Amino acid sequence: MSYRKYWIALTVVLIGSFAVLGGVGRKMISEAPPLPNVYASNGQLLFSGSTITDGQGVWQSIGGQEIGTVWGHGAYVAPDWSADWLHREANILLDRWAQRDGAANFAALDADQQAVLKARLIREERTNTYDAASNRLTLDEDRAAAFEQLAAYYADVFAKGRAEYAIPAGALADAAKQKQMAAFFWWSAWATTTNRPGSNVSYTNNWPHEPLVANNATPGAILWSIVSVVGLLAGIGGLVWWYQSRERLEIHGPYPERDPFLGAKPTPSQKATIKYFLVVVALWGLQILMGVLTAHYGVEGGGFYGLHLDKVLPYAITRTWHLQLAIFWIATSWLATGLYVAPAVSGKEPKFQRLGVNVLFVALVLVVGGSLAGEWMGIEQKLGNLWFWFGSQGFEYVDLGRFWQILLFIGLVLWLFLMVRALKPALMKKSEDRALLSLFLISSIAIPLFYAAGLMYGQRSNLVTAEYWRWWVVHLWVEGFFEVFATVVIAFLFTRLKLIEIRSATRSVLFSTTIFLSGGIIGTFHHLYFAGSGPAVIALGAIFSALEVVPLTLIGYEAWENMRLARPTEKASWIANYKWPIYFFVAVAFWNRVGAGLFGFLINPPVALYYMQGLNLTPVHGHTALFGVYGMLGLGLTLFCLRVLQPSRTWKEGALKLSFWLINIGLVFMVVLSMFPIGILQAMASIQYGTWYARSAEFMQTPIMQALRWARVPGDVLFAAGAAILGWFVLGLLTGHSYEKEELVRGSRTRKEKELAMAGD
Repeated sequence: MSYRKYWIALTVVLIGSFAVLGGVGRKMISEAPPLPNVYASNGQLLFSGSTITDGQGVWQSIGGQEIGTVWGHGAYVAPDWSADWLHREANILLDRWAQRDGAANFAALDADQQAVLKARLIREERTNTYDAASNRLTLDEDRAAAFEQLAAYYADVFAKGRAEYAIPAGALADAAKQKQMAAFFWWSAWATTTNRPGSNVSYTNNWPHEPLVANNATPGAILWSIVSVVGLLAGIGGLVWWYQSRERLEIHGPYPERDPFLGAKPTPSQKATIKYFLVVVALWGLQILMGVLTAHYGVEGGGFYGLHLDKVLPYAITRTWHLQLAIFWIATSWLATGLYVAPAVSGKEPKFQRLGVNVLFVALVLVVGGSLAGEWMGIEQKLGNLWFWFGSQGFEYVDLGRFWQILLFIGLVLWLFLMVRALKPALMKKSEDRALLSLFLISSIAIPLFYAAGLMYGQRSNLVTAEYWRWWVVHLWVEGFFEVFATVVIAFLFTRLKLIEIRSATRSVLFSTTIFLSGGIIGTFHHLYFAGSGPAVIALGAIFSALEVVPLTLIGYEAWENMRLARPTEKASWIANYKWPIYFFVAVAFWNRVGAGLFGFLINPPVALYYMQGLNLTPVHGHTALFGVYGMLGLGLTLFCLRVLQPSRTWKEGALKLSFWLINIGLVFMVVLSMFPIGILQAMASIQYGTWYARSAEFMQTPIMQALRWARVPGDVLFAAGAAILGWFVLGLLTGHSYEKEELVRGSRTRKEKELAMAGD
């Protein structure tokens, strides 16, 4: 069968999408907010552009996006520092002007007097006085005084700590660094309200919502949000029409009467991957522990049921580790699956392949251990000026120091080398599955290639530059090409089990990859609406992020097909062996629809994200998409590979069943009882009063918000219990306690009735 038209479509999508992503991104970076030398009206230099950059580095070194947010990106306990600075500065100016007119403060004025001062504030804050020729910006006496007052306030916050922000005492005690970070906070707030040259919209497209300075959603944000909804409906209609009109192919042939993997002896390199899967479970368990501590800090601030853990493990560190461990264990499960599948695909074990797999494992342990230790030392200010290289870079998901980042990239290149040499014999043959193999190879190449985007910014890069390339890693590497890779791997596993035909699998994977990437690549811009970008980013991000949701319309069909694959027949009762790995793939489909689809589109339109960015509706999407989709997929792949390593032995599946349901129900409770209602209440507060208030201690420490935080406990407990049971089960595959005592006779099933009964559960 020829797949020419599918390859042409995929090539056009890739070339066209990256041309747009690169071209618009280049313009975005070139038009980033400048870093001016800031003077008071009396000619005194308050701080230089270099000081702003130094301050950004100070902020990154103490945790950066893991301790509050800037421009809405980061952690959710402490305030958004740009929104917080902007609101506090506005109130300082209003009070100073009111006091100069003889009033006690702004609130003491009557409505007419307040209206006059508000108009003055808007004019003052939105007028761009930056002179590009001299790189100079001048602040009047009042704004200069406001800067000094706020610099002292934030110095106190980070020196003495704030329990309501989960900031421990001594987080930043150096006075010079405090002043530098204040300059960065000022710049981040200035960019949010000062109009771009020749425009009446700020550098961040008027984000955050701040009524005092007329920061409201732009007309473009509203218009393109409407267009994105229309585009979503049109895309869904088109996809459903195509699906209903296409030629039906029966993808299920007669199943083989015995497990195709039965009798196949695992190669030395395949056996060597077992330790990867054990590490997956161990890192997942550690990530859950860090998540429990991180969530609880939102209640107690600096403790865990009275234990002052913040002296050793402050919030910035536990959250850094929580996110980094998620990336590590999910990526490890997928990479290990690739190492297992490659020799199975080619049917040959390259010389020294096991050695390569073992060397890569040592490198993995080194990067994980070294980066976690470095992040702790960096945030604790124990690395001096080496924080960027060996500590924490301070950006979500790419927190690890640049040295460890480079080592990880080298490890991915080594992994690609091992994959290519294992796949080469199969690629050289003109076989029916050559097209699927080619896509497997392309997706494997994309994994190290797109991780390299994280090396495209430096220690002193403008925040806009760092954000642009960071989202290449988070969106394109994690959510994009890793998902394509996993889709191909699953297709190979099912074809090797002879549950689906190679022809159908190839066509399906090529089509779904093309559809997904047609929205997914340019859809990266939906993360950058308010990160110093222009109106084009809003338009493109709105339309293409909506198109990302379109393929999820048929996700129910995918789930149903996977469930059908898990059902044994009288002549193929061995299929029941793979029931629970396949059920994890079914869970992937469910959470893809809910987490990536519903919760993703909830915050994707520009006007929605304008009010919701940096609020708890973002982690609702993050938890249900990152774990619900990619985590579940990693667990499914792990169980699948462990299953085919010894297909002749029967698993005790009671523990797997309990674990599966506890994990999924726990995730539902976590979201429904806590994160989602918190996010909705925050969104209402943001719409009514402004972003600053939705993130403020005054709002987040109210009794109802604290009660909702505590309501997360039932879901967390169920989820953790499910994870512990799964870990015990995987460990039992080594010790033997997870296997039934009676053995299966090779080539036949002696417990057929039980298998069929299990399939009906």
